[in-house]
Amino acid sequence: MTTINTGIVGAAGYTGGELIRLLLHHPNVAIQWIHSNSQKGKPLEVVHPDLIGDSDLVFTDQIVTDGLDLVFLCLPHGEARPFLETHSFGSKTVIIDLSTDFRDESDGFIYGLPEVNAARIKKAGKIANPGCFATGIQLALAPAVKEGWCNQTLHVNGITGSTGAGKKLSPTTHFSQRNQNASVYKLFSHQHLKEINQTFGQLDPAFKGQVLFVPNRGNFTRGIWVTAYFPFSGSLEEAQAVYRDFYKEAAFTHVSQQDIDLKQVVNTNKCIVHLKKEAGQLVIYSITDNLLKGASGQAVQNLNLAFGLDEKTGLRLKSTAF
Repeated sequence: MTTINTGIVGAAGYTGGELIRLLLHHPNVAIQWIHSNSQKGKPLEVVHPDLIGDSDLVFTDQIVTDGLDLVFLCLPHGEARPFLETHSFGSKTVIIDLSTDFRDESDGFIYGLPEVNAARIKKAGKIANPGCFATGIQLALAPAVKEGWCNQTLHVNGITGSTGAGKKLSPTTHFSQRNQNASVYKLFSHQHLKEINQTFGQLDPAFKGQVLFVPNRGNFTRGIWVTAYFPFSGSLEEAQAVYRDFYKEAAFTHVSQQDIDLKQVVNTNKCIVHLKKEAGQLVIYSITDNLLKGASGQAVQNLNLAFGLDEKTGLRLKSTAF
């Protein structure tokens, strides 16, 4: 059995913690070190109490590159690029970055959305993991975009759990602000729109649609619900057939014939899509866990593709449905 020696840079945050949780139970991965400048010297369970008893790993501020097959970058947005300018890895070390820094496919990175780029990811040495909202929106609309149905205004509403804001406290993540509350932020200007438009342009070179995205903060911890819609003259059955065909080889994206709810995907790497035809609009619901399919789970899925493993390895997770 192949052993993939792995390091995690910036392992103290939510995405780092989720990666450790997944990789400790991945049959092909051996975590060599977990990095954090702020938490160096602390045992794993002190920073991530949910992992008590699972490992004797200790946080370090050292980056050891010898014998390393894979490194995950879980640094804050804007810090991965300068980190790679001051740290070098071997030519055979695969790099998977979870920040926004390389999602424009600069510096040799491949955009890591498996449902669209699996063939390229399998050959990639550098993979830029998609954003959480970007994942849900792209999987909601990708089949329609490829069919050429979306050269118009696309209306998208999304609501995300509080963990999407990261572990560092801010005024909008405190319990007193988030609980029993809802708010909109970055109206029509969310940073994930860049990568969304990039993918849509690759799926349909004639794509000229405008994505009007309304991001919402939800009063729950995990999950993303996306609702997208646009005028559509075809039938619901036609749309469902196109979506089923597009995702027929997808390991984790499923088209549901029945109504869906967010808890179906919480704690899993799944995306579940449901379609409706109402008032002349094709309406698509898309649900994901922002920390898994929207971040760390998708990063492990990309690991599996890059190293020739079954995509589901280490990702057969049970949803928190009740």
